[in-house]
Formats: sequence, C-alpha cells, structure tokens
Amino acid sequence: MKQKNIVLVVGIAAIVGAAAWYLNAGGDDKPGAAKGGGRGNGEQPPATVNAVAPSRQDVPVTLQANGTVTPINSVDLRPQTTSTIRKVHIKEGQFVKSGELMFSLDDRNEQANVSKAQAQIARDRAMLADLERQYKRNQELVEQKFLAQSAIDTLRSQVEAQRALVASNQAALQGERVTASYGTIRAPMSGRVGAIPVYPGSLVQPTTSLTTITQLDPVNVAFTLPESALSDLLSAQRAGQVTVEAQPSGGNAVVGKLNFIDNTVDAQAGTIKAKALFDNRETSLWPGQYVTTRVTLRTLKDATVIPQAAIIINTRGTFVYVIGEGQTAKEMPVQRVYAFGDSAAVTGLAGSEKVITEGKQNLRPGGKVRLAGKPDADTALARKAAIQ
Repeated sequence: MKQKNIVLVVGIAAIVGAAAWYLNAGGDDKPGAAKGGGRGNGEQPPATVNAVAPSRQDVPVTLQANGTVTPINSVDLRPQTTSTIRKVHIKEGQFVKSGELMFSLDDRNEQANVSKAQAQIARDRAMLADLERQYKRNQELVEQKFLAQSAIDTLRSQVEAQRALVASNQAALQGERVTASYGTIRAPMSGRVGAIPVYPGSLVQPTTSLTTITQLDPVNVAFTLPESALSDLLSAQRAGQVTVEAQPSGGNAVVGKLNFIDNTVDAQAGTIKAKALFDNRETSLWPGQYVTTRVTLRTLKDATVIPQAAIIINTRGTFVYVIGEGQTAKEMPVQRVYAFGDSAAVTGLAGSEKVITEGKQNLRPGGKVRLAGKPDADTALARKAAIQ
C-alpha cells in the first residue's frame, strides 16, 4: 500500500515538473515568441497614433479686435434764428448732395430789413453825389479867388464823411443779407438724412434739431488694440499700407486701410485706439454698427504649419513627436512663431516629417508607434500565419 502511494506521489510530481518546463522553457516554440525579448517578455505594445505631414503656406499675421463703424462727418442741423418752418424740401432717409435746399423758414422780416438797408444806401449815395458836385464847383471858385480855402476844406470833410456812411450802410446791408440767408437751410455736405421731427408751421429756435446728415461713403471703423501690439502696428505702418478687414455680423467682410493711430496709450485699460478707412459704396457698413476687425501686420512667407494639437509644452521645453526610423517616436524641439485657429506656424521642422497629433499622451522617446487603421508588425504576422 505504501509503495502505491509513493508511486502516485512520484507520478504527480513528474506531471507538475513537465507542465512547468513547458510553460517556462518550451514557450519558445510558441508562435509570436521571440528570443531576446518581446511582448512575451513584458514589452509594451506599440502606441496607436495619428500623424500628419507639415504644410508649407503663406501665413498672414493678424490682430483681431471688436470695432465700431463711425462716420467721417455727421452734422446736426439747427436753425440760427427763431422762426417757423415754411417748407420741408426733403424726406427722411433721403440722400442729399452738398448745397441742396432742405428747409425754408419764414424770412419775411429779414427780407424787409434787406430792402430797408438797400434804400438807405441809395439815399446815402445820392447825398454823396450831390456833395461831390458841390466840392468840384467850389474848387473852381477857390482857384478864381471867389471862396476862401477854409470853405473848400469843410466841404471836403463832408464828402469823406458821406463816403464813410455809404460804406457803413453797405456793410449793414451785407449783414442783413446774411441774416436773411438763415431762412434757407441747405445741406452742408453729401450724405443720408436722418429723422425729421419738424413740419411746416413748426416754431423752431437755435436749440431745435431739424435733422442730421451722416456721410456713409467712405466711413471709418474705430477699434482698440492691446498696448503690446503697438510696436508691431507702428512697424507695419512704417513699412507701407496696413490692411484692415471688417466683418459685420451676418454680412460679408470688407477690406480697408489703417489711417489713424492715437498719440497716447490708455494707461488704465492698456490699449491704443486706431481707425481704418473703408470705401462704402454698397453701404455694407452702417454708422454705429459693431464689427470684428482683423489687422494684417505682416505675412510669413512659406511658413511650416502644423496643428496646434501636436505641440507639447513642459519643463523640457516646446516640442513635437514625429515618427522616426523603425516606427518609433522621436522628440523634435520647435518654436511656435504664430498661432491661428487650430494651426500654428513653427520653426525647427524640415517639413518632411510625420508629426504625431493624437495618441501622444503616453509616448516616450524611442517608443514604438503604429498609425491608427494600420496593424502593427506582430498582428500582421499573426494574420499572415492564420491565412497560410
């Protein structure tokens, strides 16, 4: 009985030993096991990544800011005298030309004053003509010794005084004509008429607003930029014309040019005011409208552009991972020159690399990678063996 138990124990030990040998030593004969290491020896599988090739393109360097459309000229028309509206010659929203008649006021009193001044001048001129004739006759009498010299001197003084009176009355007539001209109000410039709150018969005075005229073409767009952009903005202006794009909400973008940079920086806000001039023949910009402005400072010619998602910034610096030899991750230091949207212009790349954009969070320099959608080498061999 004891011999049977001993035989049984020996048999179990032999089976356990054979199984251990197969698992530890005989595993080298299994498909996929490689000498010197591999997944069977604890090697990490390749990381699945997405990669793109850098592109070459011209990249405009722009600054973006919120702006407001402002007219170059806007006039609030008011009467210069107290009177009543006799006739309104224009309509609300109408475009008028410079010098076009807009309002007629009751100017009968002013016209009467003009006529009175004209009559006064006619009377004074008649008196002057009479004094000049007397002076001429008396000069002949003085030469013939019939009058004393003092008499002719007195007459000369009267002639000169009358001439001065005529000149004074002429100036008064001019003043009356100016006052009478206030009865007709004409457009001081070309533009669009605003609301008209007065009607024929309305009593108006110098504080009454008749309407406004706003110039719509061209127009300005006012905006502010951060103080840090002032140096680049001034450099761009010295280099030539600076292009500014204005994008109204729901409308098409229009292009203008920078025409004003303020002479001081707002110390509290840390901003600088600027304006751009836009042709507005199609009236796509409206005074008071909010727009998004983009100022083009310069253009980076043939820049290397990659997705911003590929850029890694940590204590080691700024870099990207590219796919190197043997399908391994390689660290490449880069410098971000300008970022726009989801892309960035960088330096440090030749342009022929495959830059890893996704799956880089678990990468290490030299680590194995495989592109998403493509099987790794081991998987490909297994599939090939299965087919065979």
